[in-house]
Amino acid sequence: MEKGWFIDCHCHLTAEEFRQDINDVIEKSRKAGVQAFVSVTEQQSEFEEVIDLAERYPESVMACFGIHPIQGSADGHRSVTVQDLEPALPFFEKHKDKLVAIGEIGLDFTPWFVSTSQQREEQQKVFALQLDIAKQLDLPVNVHSRSAGRQTIAFLKEQASKVNKTDSTREHLLGDRLTLSWPKERGTVSKERNEPEQIRISCQYIAAVKGLSVETVCEVTTHNALKLFPKVHQRLKE
Repeated sequence: MEKGWFIDCHCHLTAEEFRQDINDVIEKSRKAGVQAFVSVTEQQSEFEEVIDLAERYPESVMACFGIHPIQGSADGHRSVTVQDLEPALPFFEKHKDKLVAIGEIGLDFTPWFVSTSQQREEQQKVFALQLDIAKQLDLPVNVHSRSAGRQTIAFLKEQASKVNKTDSTREHLLGDRLTLSWPKERGTVSKERNEPEQIRISCQYIAAVKGLSVETVCEVTTHNALKLFPKVHQRLKE
């Protein structure tokens, strides 16, 4: 891998807004210095799409499978249920050799989507089941947390304390390394589409806050990403 290139540790290449020009987005981002894309999913309907992208761009697109705590549909958004996860379970096993992580998974207690304790408990069940998959496959997790920061950290610590297979799995669950991802949430008020090439904005901001050069932040975060996602490192060396 060339020095000074980025790894985007959390992007949504199968999102609806990229359906028409995803190839152009990937090529433009690569020219801007993004070497690899850790592409997460939110629903089972995206699983085959991200595998297809990973096969078309084996040197760049790294697939993750995950069921997001907030599910979107034609009727709006709602809290996830175990029934949303169940149809997806066979795909984790089917494509396990092609996955670099499990995600995007986590907890989202945004009040207008999640108003009851039953919904929060259901989210935790879905989260726990996917953490179990990550442990079984010895993969890191790409975690979402909104309006549930303390709960998410506590839940991860609780789950990690049950791990007795390998130290690396515990490290994956509790990793606190600084890596880079998109600088803005999808679906924000801004009309500007958020593309992976904008990762440089995150890099520039961190450099300014830390008083470091952009090159140093790029080097450190890339090193951290390769350590946190071993399969990404392996595929970039192939």
